[in-house]
Amino acid sequence: MNSGKMADSVESGGPIIRVVGRAKPDTSYDENVVLMDCGPFWSRLGIVWPQCQSIWLVKDICGLICAMFTWFLIAYAEYVVVFVILLPSPNQIHSIINGTIFQFFAFLAISSHLKAMLSDPGAVPRGNATKENISKMGLKDGQIVYKCPKCVSIKPDRAHHCSVCQRCIRKMDHHCPWVNNCVGENNQKFFVLFTMYICLISCHAFYMAIYQFVVCVGNEWKDCPKHSPAATTIFLMFLLFEALLFGLFTAIMCGSQLSSICNDETGIEHLKREKFGHGKRSWLLNIKSVFGHPFSYKWFSPFHSSHYQPLEMPDLYSV
Repeated sequence: MNSGKMADSVESGGPIIRVVGRAKPDTSYDENVVLMDCGPFWSRLGIVWPQCQSIWLVKDICGLICAMFTWFLIAYAEYVVVFVILLPSPNQIHSIINGTIFQFFAFLAISSHLKAMLSDPGAVPRGNATKENISKMGLKDGQIVYKCPKCVSIKPDRAHHCSVCQRCIRKMDHHCPWVNNCVGENNQKFFVLFTMYICLISCHAFYMAIYQFVVCVGNEWKDCPKHSPAATTIFLMFLLFEALLFGLFTAIMCGSQLSSICNDETGIEHLKREKFGHGKRSWLLNIKSVFGHPFSYKWFSPFHSSHYQPLEMPDLYSV
């Protein structure tokens, strides 16, 4: 189902081309998204990496600033955790265990962020709504084909046009400036993993900052000689504020995304109250459609993509 004003164009003895909305074609896409083929680069190095054959980058200044700010916040947390909390600690076992855990989840958080940011979210080929392409689809007479007037593309079911990416995105949930990309069919898993791992390292950093405060104050700062009490307090206060703020924010985002996936309803569909007559699936099948089948460690890995699609839920048509 696609909402908005519609205009029909009927070819004699062919499908009905229905234009969703009224707008002039957008001709600036090539200047707003960078597509890079990484296949030849990996081939020269003798590396087979099918999950990283191409890079999609949206040239949006606001999104790029937000993405760099995200990296800065992670870098600040890394500095405080390593150089203010763990290395000066006399308890080496405590430092090694917590340092290993924090670095592991921080690596997964950064990797998930990059995958969500640099992956094609499910963009529909621009300008493919031509008579030749529509005729190749083998549609029956009178069958409806939706066409986006902005990017002049055949609009699959559940696709929406993004004004930032300037493309129709399959199963688009929203455009997130923190990853400088849309969250759609192909990268929703990475976005969920990003919010989950940021939430985990935020909770872990919050615990370590509180622990450091208790240790330093309890020993009258004798076990915290690397920085002055004033400097250590400032570092820890900013870390506590960052961990609390972004821990709550990412927990809410992760929970809302998982709820949307279980209910098979994107954020845009919820706001527009759009319903799709595909039938009711179980929440587990909806989860598998995003994270893959069967359940394995790959669900939690940003280096594995999901290509699973239930047979009873095909696209309205392929493009």
